[in-house]
Order: sequence, then structure tokens, then C-alpha cells
Amino acid sequence: MNEGTLLNNRYQLLERLGSGGMAEVFRARDLMLDRYVAIKVLRGDFSHHSGFQASFRQEARAAANLSHPNIVTVHDFGLAEGLLFIVMELVPGADLKSLLRKRGRLPASEAIPLIIQACAGIGYAHRAGLVHCDVKPHNMLVTPDRRLKVTDFGIARALATIQPGERANVVWGSPQYFSPEQAAGQPPSPASDVYSLGIVMYELLAGTSPFTAQTAEELARLHVRAVPPRLTEYVPDLPENLVEIVMKVLAKEPSARYRTADQLGRVLLRFGGDAGKSPALALTPEVASGFRPRTTTRVALSETAPSPSTEIDWVSVGLGLAALLAVGGLVPFWMWVYFAFNPPLR
Repeated sequence: MNEGTLLNNRYQLLERLGSGGMAEVFRARDLMLDRYVAIKVLRGDFSHHSGFQASFRQEARAAANLSHPNIVTVHDFGLAEGLLFIVMELVPGADLKSLLRKRGRLPASEAIPLIIQACAGIGYAHRAGLVHCDVKPHNMLVTPDRRLKVTDFGIARALATIQPGERANVVWGSPQYFSPEQAAGQPPSPASDVYSLGIVMYELLAGTSPFTAQTAEELARLHVRAVPPRLTEYVPDLPENLVEIVMKVLAKEPSARYRTADQLGRVLLRFGGDAGKSPALALTPEVASGFRPRTTTRVALSETAPSPSTEIDWVSVGLGLAALLAVGGLVPFWMWVYFAFNPPLR
């Protein structure tokens, strides 16, 4: 696909923004709605696979139903000149991986707000029943004002329809972010996305991935068996609570991690609030503007370290009072039974 191509008599490709192993991304103009968009055009060997085509359409429809400030909006998808394409909002800025290459690593005051936003978008998808399956900094776009948006929902799941021998290069395209269960060939879950978020968070804070190897197979083995070095080996002055959060997220067993991105996001929000005592880690209200805190169940930093709370569980209080009244109401009844069988002596 070349610049200047008109897709389906509607989308004019203007310039190539980037290319990878599975697709090319173009800045384009939607002639019908007169707006600029980003269009990802998939390679021919994927587009021509009938199973992938069906799965891609299904996943694209699901992704198009996601509406969240921390998710790249999907506008349209289709097939043109034998190639599948997907039309998305055009996000200014660069992907998080490019930002890392320029900066080396980010201070916690910058990294934590970005991860909270990623948790907000991915957590929203989890509530909608979608697992991203390919969480990595390449799929996180950061605007000049530091708004983070997650992209490429569903594409990794669609790739699962291709035969194993045909998809090795794609599935192992970024193995450093795979969860242990994905590396072992098991189906991913929301906890798998949480693990991948943990790898991204580790890389942001340390400037390096916790696991490095020459081959995909060796990386898979490390994800399944190796214990990552503690972050303080790279950044000695990181808060211990933050280090413990990252280690919990990188647990080998999914049940030992935070269950969803929402849960991890709430923990990091609590950490950011507590860190307000340290101005360098204080979070602004705008950071969590796309994050919906859970109100029915409290998930605090105490899951990794003790944290006092003054919240009152009014449901439990109400149930306790009801039980007290119920028990108290039985006292006259038992007194009547006692005196019925043991009348007082006259």
C-alpha cells in the first residue's frame, strides 16, 4: 500500500507513520467526514488468511465498542485491494517505547501517572470482557500533554486463529512482555495483561526489562521460572512500597497478582495519594480523569503493605444491628417458654 492510495473511495492515505512485522500505519484523511485519521493496513499474508479475516472483523467490532479516554478509538475497518485495514483516531505524539529510547528511564513521578492511565484503559476493556493479550509500550501512545492511550485491542487474539507454524514470528514479536501463562501456551486472562503492565512499569522505572535473552524460547523460560531482580538494584532510592507492588504484579501465578488492571490502577492511585507526602510523586487530578475507582469494595495498598483506613463499611454495620435486634427480640419469647414450664411458686 502506497501513499496517495484511496481506500474504498473514502480514505486517502497521506503519509506513512511507521511499519512493523505485521502492518503499516498511515496518516490519512476521511473524505466523507472530513477529518484526519490513522489507518493500520495489515500485511497480505495475514489479510489472505480466511480464519484471521473472520476473527479480525469480530475483534475489530468489539474494539470499536470501547469508548474511553485512555483507549484509541476505532472508527472503521474493512478490506481494500485484498488487504485488511482498521481506521482509528489520529493521536499526536509518540509511542511509549520511543519515549523510553530517548529518555532511558523515567522517574516515578512520570512513570506512575502513565501506568495508571494504561490501567484505566485496559481495566475498562476488562470490564467489557476483553483481554488485550499484547500489552507493551509499543501499543501505548503518549500525547504531548502526557495523555496515554492504549491501542491494538484484539489483534493478538485474532492472530491466534493462524496455525502455530505460521504465526511464530508474530506471536514472539515482543516476547519480553508475555505473561508466564502466555509463554507456556495457555490462554491469556485479565491477570495476563496485569503481568505485562508490570513488565512495562519495570522497564519505565529501571530503564531495562527484567528479563533479557538471545532467543524467544529462552525469554519464555525466564518468564515462567526466573525471579526478576528487585528494582532497587537499578534505582536504589525507589520507595519500598512501589517495589513490592511491582514484585506482586510479576508473580508467576495469575492468582498471586492483582486480578485486573482496574485493581492495579486503584493500588497505584492509593500509592500516589500516599506519596503526596513526597511532592515528587504527587498525582494531579487529571491523571485519573479516565479511571473509574471502585466504590463497593476497597482495594488498598495494604495488599502489599499495611495502610490505615478510616472508611466505614455501612453494610456490615447495618447487618450487625439487624442481627442484634433479631437476637434481642427473642429474649421475651424465651422468657415466656421458661415460665410456661417453670411457673413461679405461690
